[in-house]
Amino acid sequence: MITGTASYHFKRLKSMADWRLLLFLVLFLDVKLLVKAIAIVIIYLLHSDFKFGFSLKNSRLPLFYPAVIGIAIIDWLIGRDYGVNYSLVLLTGIGFWALCILAMHQVKLSVDNNDAETINRTIVLFFVLNALLSFINIAGIIYESGYLNPYTYQGQHQKYFIGTGDYIRGLTFDTSTTNAILNAFGVIYFLSKKNSAMLLLCMAVMLLTGSNFINILLSAILLAILTFKSSREQKSLISVCFMCLVLFAVKISPQNYTYVHETIKNNFFPQPIVKKSPVKALPYITLRPDSTLTPEERKEKTARYYLDSVFLAVHPNPSPKPPRYLIKTSTGRIIVPGVNIDAMPYQHIAETTAYQKQLLGYVDEHKAGLPLSGNEGAAPHKMGKEVASVQTISFLKKHPSKLIMGAGIGNFSSKLAFRVSGIGLAGGYPHQYAYTNADFLSNHLDLYLAFFSKKSDYHSLTNDPGSVYDQLLAEYGLLGVFCFLAGYVGYFLKHYRKLTYGIPLLILLLGVFMTDYWFEQLSVILFFELLMLLNIKENSTKPNPGYAN
Repeated sequence: MITGTASYHFKRLKSMADWRLLLFLVLFLDVKLLVKAIAIVIIYLLHSDFKFGFSLKNSRLPLFYPAVIGIAIIDWLIGRDYGVNYSLVLLTGIGFWALCILAMHQVKLSVDNNDAETINRTIVLFFVLNALLSFINIAGIIYESGYLNPYTYQGQHQKYFIGTGDYIRGLTFDTSTTNAILNAFGVIYFLSKKNSAMLLLCMAVMLLTGSNFINILLSAILLAILTFKSSREQKSLISVCFMCLVLFAVKISPQNYTYVHETIKNNFFPQPIVKKSPVKALPYITLRPDSTLTPEERKEKTARYYLDSVFLAVHPNPSPKPPRYLIKTSTGRIIVPGVNIDAMPYQHIAETTAYQKQLLGYVDEHKAGLPLSGNEGAAPHKMGKEVASVQTISFLKKHPSKLIMGAGIGNFSSKLAFRVSGIGLAGGYPHQYAYTNADFLSNHLDLYLAFFSKKSDYHSLTNDPGSVYDQLLAEYGLLGVFCFLAGYVGYFLKHYRKLTYGIPLLILLLGVFMTDYWFEQLSVILFFELLMLLNIKENSTKPNPGYAN
């Protein structure tokens, strides 16, 4: 009897979610590349299926992935850069794209082999775990700072304050932006499911990350859903989301609102800089000799002497410092004296971090090839992403032969290019095999160094040259852009009649692509693909809609 009951509960627990998929998501979305590799090994040991099903018609997986690998190989053959260092760069880059294929294949298998409700429960469990880790992150900050709202806490030399959200990394232990994007996906997904509890949970975690760009992007999408296609219940949920956004901006982290306002004003509506000659202030009138004064000023000086002497007679002692103990007024009100935010512990210290020292050391070694960061007098006056776009367009104009297939994988604009350069960004790489293309050195790498080797005020998402669109155009050319539009975006849009929450998810992802090299991040893309495949399955009548058998 007991054995039968235990067996029943075990089977029920087993059927509650796709535990294999959940384990794979938890491991593969981890920031460490080694953990991602372990996730791939484990999932293929559990389910060793390699039938990817690529075909020109009704391909089971996006043709974009094998297409970019093909472009990279052809470009390598044409460029004839067969040296050991670049050949390893090529293999590393192909490895990243291969991981994308292997991961999506397993997600597709899970969606095909489970009912939609099981996948939905798996997604719910993932977001619950992520929220739990995110709340542990914020709880640790509150405990360390001793301040209930660390977003306004300026102590510890402003260690947290406006940057508190950077520490809310969640289950992936990746950047807070990754956490924000995942939860933005969750908001759209659970809004469609009308799951108010999970929607608000994802909204709360997303707000905790303090990602201004994701907040703005999601707000625009929610506004579009509210305007064009939403039920009464969904309109109410969207209204609650907007209330949460306003509450966070006004009460929790008002500095973020100020930061966004100033960033938009300075970058999109810059004011002309007018240099004025400084006006030297005259000394206090009692300190000026009579020979420099007019008759009226001499009278004023005499009057000032008199008033100052009267003041000193009435106030012989300087004003006492505010007491550090509780004050009780005559009406019985208790006043707790506030802290002095002008004191040193509440001021930001612009110290040079170990990573910045590493970047500065790299700049010193390569000054000849770094027109921006190597020249102390030169500094970009525009957003880094804007400058990066100009650099890419200028490069293609100077090298029209690169327009079709790009500069080659890892040669101009990618996380791979940063990784193999040896500056310590985007993961480690064997120093003896470091590789830096001259065009990358004098453009995007130089731009990155110009911002991120300086004080933290410049360390902004808007100044990071990373962008999927820039990567595709610069390293894979117009052919790569076409493969992306036709082989990736088109792969999902051909099912547009079946997509509900899939359309706003796709719009969100296309906006997110402006911020970093997300395909190489091996995180949010996979989760996006899971949600899109699930959406297609939910609204299909055939077992495997639109895919080759």
